[in-house]
Amino acid sequence: MTFLSVLRRGAIASAATAALTGSIASPALAADRELLNSSYDIARELFATINPEFVDWWQEKHGESVEIKQSHGGSSKQARAIMQGLKADVVTYNQVTDVNVLAEAGLVAEDWQQQYPNNASPYYSTTAFLVREGNPKGIDSWDDLVADDVEIVFPNPKTSGNGRYTYLAAWGYADRAFDGDEDRIRDFMKRFLGNVKVFDTGGRGATTTFVERGIGDVLISFESEVNNIRKEYGQDDYDVVVPPVSILAEFPVAVVEEYAERNGTRELAYGYLDYLYTEEAQRLLAGFNYRVNDDNVQAEFADQFPETELLRVEDVFGSWGEVMDTHFSSGGVLDQLQRR
Repeated sequence: MTFLSVLRRGAIASAATAALTGSIASPALAADRELLNSSYDIARELFATINPEFVDWWQEKHGESVEIKQSHGGSSKQARAIMQGLKADVVTYNQVTDVNVLAEAGLVAEDWQQQYPNNASPYYSTTAFLVREGNPKGIDSWDDLVADDVEIVFPNPKTSGNGRYTYLAAWGYADRAFDGDEDRIRDFMKRFLGNVKVFDTGGRGATTTFVERGIGDVLISFESEVNNIRKEYGQDDYDVVVPPVSILAEFPVAVVEEYAERNGTRELAYGYLDYLYTEEAQRLLAGFNYRVNDDNVQAEFADQFPETELLRVEDVFGSWGEVMDTHFSSGGVLDQLQRR
């Protein structure tokens, strides 16, 4: 990791934290409006790029200056923080269930997924592998991850939407490979989970474990994240593998109606999410290796995204509610598979 990379990462994280704690000195001219975006762990750099562009866009359209503040962490932790009083105006998460929790609490509209195209997911990704240069363990697909000599790093599915997608992608692959044979699927998943060297609480922690601590043969994360890591930490030091079958990972967004109303930011909050669907923002998202639905941007970045079959969570597992109850609840399938 270069010295400049260290400075850049530290500056972004410190600025986000300081903005929330009020420790940044007040600017000479305060913004007309403020908006707080609660987002997932590895989105710091993404929104550090998007927010200034939105501020200019809003100023041009409405003649108002805006300051965007960020709160980052595992998306489930972020949702809990909002229920405990974090007065975010919008959420930009990597897990549908974490928005549904807020809707069930009356903080987000019940029909939030109908308020924007693509199930209120302005961008999407899938799960991919980051391996060390030359791919020494020959990891090309999910079945390579259960070999005895392979060590895996990915975030804990109990605390991370990123980790849940990894678990579900592996299960979906096994379901396909073993034609739904439950015993063989569970055996595969037990060996897969048994090869996990470190379960960090979030995606950024998993990146630190793999890259900076040098632990593991493969980091499993969002395709966007592993490509961004390779670009930042050294394209000659790592390879990216997109397996032929993986999971569709939606990145849902919603206005936190309860707090946006109280904060007087409802119009601004909806404007912020509207902006994520503009061609300008879609191009920024693709630049961070996220897949988008805008036809023009898709064509422009087509060579960047390998073809892969993306399994829908709902098609393999049923509703997200069923997924959470069956696999990730206390005593659920994940806990059963990890028992020694």
